[in-house]
Amino acid sequence: MAEKRKAGALSRWEDEGGALPCGPQEALAADCEKWDIPPLTDAEIIQLRIRVIALENMVLGLLSTASDHQLTAIEQLAEFISPRADATQHPLTLHAATQMEHFVERARRFREEPSAD
Repeated sequence: MAEKRKAGALSRWEDEGGALPCGPQEALAADCEKWDIPPLTDAEIIQLRIRVIALENMVLGLLSTASDHQLTAIEQLAEFISPRADATQHPLTLHAATQMEHFVERARRFREEPSAD
């Protein structure tokens, strides 16, 4: 029974549940336009900022115990998402890649033993 459920889940994953050309999020974005979704309030934006800060600190904590191989993989992923030289340099993509590199640098600093002076 478990194998049957696993196979079913994998088959949905492989075809992304019938995703559209731009992926499963494309259908969600199209549906959002149909809904009457109010803009976020100031209080909701503040809560989102707080949660992002909390998540950043949790990720930093996890990365501080990551292996060198894992940190290198994150650096390589940051290079991968950076636009090619012949592509349009999108500021948000550049900033995201830079933030990934900064996370790795900060995590490595946490791993270093403080020197006894």
